[in-house]
Amino acid sequence: MSTTLPAAAEQTLADQELRLRRELAAVYRLVAHFRMTDLIFTHISMRLPGPDHHFLINPYGLLFEEITASSLVKIDLDGKPVEPTPYAVNPAGFVIHSAIHAARPDAHCVLHTHTKAGCAVAAQRDGLLPLNQMSMEFHDRVGYHDYEGVALNLDEQQRLVADIGDHPALVLRNHGLLTVGETAARAFLRMYYLEKACEIQVTAQAGGVPLVVPPAEVCEYTAQQLAGEAEADFEDVDAYDLAWAAMLRLLDRTCPDYKN
Repeated sequence: MSTTLPAAAEQTLADQELRLRRELAAVYRLVAHFRMTDLIFTHISMRLPGPDHHFLINPYGLLFEEITASSLVKIDLDGKPVEPTPYAVNPAGFVIHSAIHAARPDAHCVLHTHTKAGCAVAAQRDGLLPLNQMSMEFHDRVGYHDYEGVALNLDEQQRLVADIGDHPALVLRNHGLLTVGETAARAFLRMYYLEKACEIQVTAQAGGVPLVVPPAEVCEYTAQQLAGEAEADFEDVDAYDLAWAAMLRLLDRTCPDYKN
């Protein structure tokens, strides 16, 4: 049920929504730019601030390269539009997202892909291996969810939530990849490097020779370094902010209409 807010608070929420619409539209365009799409399928969702538990998601039927801030659809936890929209919505596509949003207060953005490399690693018994510095970001920080068929059933939600736990990423076995983030930027950058890690793994395995896996303690230390949690002589605390700013400059050059 909606709660009436003072006019100033409503304006603040409206300003925040516009900012989040532009950030989410940027992520859709970046996923398209880096070829991580599956035609009109898969979703990226964003929780909106306020008391109503509303979310933004893509209009069903648009390519990610077509999505703009204003075309994103505002929905409730059941995946139904909460205001007039000329676009269709795929409520079934929100089954995975709604479960994670509801269970994880920190998961403001949920990003799901069906890429070639991601699906290849999702089909491997041992999952993501720590073969490269990029993959070590996710060492012991990725969950695994066994395939149960197309995610259309609500009773699968509790198992999804249990399997992702407090991890920033989830491998949906025989299906694809998923990342979450406190912001759209963080969810995207996590997915970018998770996808790169999968590409590196599949390429290394294709060489047909034994692979070198660093010791577990080195993998854990590297993960802590990349998360800014390890003692080191140097720190790079601005890395993600600088990378995101670079991504926005890329969009401003190539497709500035994402903000519309």
